[in-house]
Amino acid sequence: MSNRRHIARLVAGIFFPQRPLLKLGTHGYSPSALNKIVQAAGEVKSHAVAARVLGVVGEITISGRHVNRLTEEIGAELAAKRDRETEDYLHHRRTEPSVAAPQVAVIAMDGGRTQTRASGQGPGVHGEQWKEDKAACLQPMECQTFVEDPHPEPPRCFLDAPEVDKLVREIQANHGPREENELPQLAELRFGKEKLASATPAGASTQRGDAQEKDWPPQRVEHSRTCVATMRDCHAFGKMVAAEAYRRNFQGAERGALLGDGSAWIWNLHAKWFSHMTAITDFVHALTYLYVTATVLASSVAERWQWYVTWMTLLWQGRVREVIEDMESRLKQLDPIPSNAKLPPTDPREALRRTLTYLTNNASRMNYANYRKQGLPVSSSMVESLIKEINYRVKGTEKFWDNPEGAEAILQVRAALLSKDDRLPDYIANRPGNPFRRPATTEFAQAA
Repeated sequence: MSNRRHIARLVAGIFFPQRPLLKLGTHGYSPSALNKIVQAAGEVKSHAVAARVLGVVGEITISGRHVNRLTEEIGAELAAKRDRETEDYLHHRRTEPSVAAPQVAVIAMDGGRTQTRASGQGPGVHGEQWKEDKAACLQPMECQTFVEDPHPEPPRCFLDAPEVDKLVREIQANHGPREENELPQLAELRFGKEKLASATPAGASTQRGDAQEKDWPPQRVEHSRTCVATMRDCHAFGKMVAAEAYRRNFQGAERGALLGDGSAWIWNLHAKWFSHMTAITDFVHALTYLYVTATVLASSVAERWQWYVTWMTLLWQGRVREVIEDMESRLKQLDPIPSNAKLPPTDPREALRRTLTYLTNNASRMNYANYRKQGLPVSSSMVESLIKEINYRVKGTEKFWDNPEGAEAILQVRAALLSKDDRLPDYIANRPGNPFRRPATTEFAQAA
């Protein structure tokens, strides 16, 4: 027959009778090709860019829309796998950890902001809104303990004015729009309008005088970071992180720390799931409050820097009560705050009130000198770095993820890529129902 409409479509790929039952796609890509597609989608800024990269580098001809579809499929499967493992952990269907317990187990949590849109509304953006995503970094570390504080003086980086100003800007920029109980935007404080001091203030130590200081901070174990990320609520997130921590054998560590930026939801999760670990408020976030408050109160750059260095040094040494007393004294010297008044963030009384509330609520988790003696970290920089890496892929003025399925799927792919255990290629190579995989590696063969 010469009429092409009457000719059956050529058979492509491998026939697999259980494919419809297992709801597997019919794309026919090998695990190696699928891994390249999904990894590219998780690494670069958009699915369209991933398609172009795959065409040039991977010699795979594919559309951005198809990349999107495949990535969301794998992301949804990863989320389902995570949820099953979490339920197994909660209901004591646990597999004993196969890795040795670390010397120091560290978990750092934080939240970011992602733009979403209502799904199923057709082309365009409908029902757009900012939603919070949550991320946890699980990092084994190594460090000895000390009789005395191994680093009593603040690190040099916290005494460099331009670097501190840049650090504060970045912390706020990476968290999207702020909530009412958080810091004001830097733009409201007119940062950068005056020339900053570029040198360390007189009298401040920049030398590490004690050889013991070289043994602190704790060193990260190479290629050991794993990540958990989700758009779901705090309750669900806590269970996911607890299951991952159990899999990593964090419960068997000699010492452990859970770090957070001071948000109440993090300490609630600590009390429920990680009470055996030391709760530590991230020093850098506390430093941010001090710097913002000094900026609002001071009448000059020199005065701002002097107040900041004084407060920061006291806090670094664990003397948070002295900082609170000083700020309370300054607040009393100002006019009383009118009842039911909503003051702007640039009002000195409001800046002091916010910072005092933050310090008072977190004072019990700011004994930094004692944490250093225990060989524990005092900064959650690891999760701040993780948030930046996640934001690189999911955050942008032009990016709106379907809520919740699209956003949750891309977070799973990105978290798998940022975990240093090859979990994404391993999963793709051993997907249930994958006709290419070796039966000996499947969970069903192991169970048998």
